[in-house]
Amino acid sequence: MTSFNGATVLVTGANGGIGAHFVRESLARGAAKVYATARTPRDWDDERIVPLALDVTDADSIRAAVEAAPDVTILINNAGISVSSPGILSHSDEEIRRSVETNFLGPLFLTRAFAPILSAKGGNTAIIDIHSALSWYAVAGIYSATKAALWSATNSLRVELQPAGVQVVGVHVGYVDTAMAMHATDPKLDPAELVEKVLDATEAGQYEVLADDTSVQAKAGLSAPLEAVYPQLAARS
Repeated sequence: MTSFNGATVLVTGANGGIGAHFVRESLARGAAKVYATARTPRDWDDERIVPLALDVTDADSIRAAVEAAPDVTILINNAGISVSSPGILSHSDEEIRRSVETNFLGPLFLTRAFAPILSAKGGNTAIIDIHSALSWYAVAGIYSATKAALWSATNSLRVELQPAGVQVVGVHVGYVDTAMAMHATDPKLDPAELVEKVLDATEAGQYEVLADDTSVQAKAGLSAPLEAVYPQLAARS
């Protein structure tokens, strides 16, 4: 298990609704410092918050972040993007590449860059990856595909980093009440509630967070016949 008390936390996508809650809640639990990262970092009203420019799709930016934040003990891979249409065949080349680079390669390369720093600390360190219920339910085109890839990578990283005492937490959630889900009419989880659940699970030593009923149902669907998960397949048989 990993304590936030006295921790140094780095949050990607800190300007957004979920990211900002990760920043504030980390401090509320006793974090000594939080690097609040974004492509264009905002100003904060707390000296414990360090704005840091970071583009997770840019190798030079990742290297600069590692050099600027060698004291990190908890890495939260929160940054992500969605696309305008659900069908993977309707996405442009640019949408596909940008989604893969932001949602999958970005957090993977950032984790790889910080892994030696976290491993060297000998414990009380963690990586938190924000996946999605759509990791397990492929109805969001390239978004689902990238989140599924990140989930798989998280499983591998968890095993690889376990001997060094680095806790790797994967988070699955449906719609969260942020700007990214503005278009959705389905129930949405309050971002503050999501962050509280994630940090509670991390401090309890857990490896996976199913933050809402949508995520619980999506994971249960992994063992179901495909025709049950995707009824349109049964309709064509």
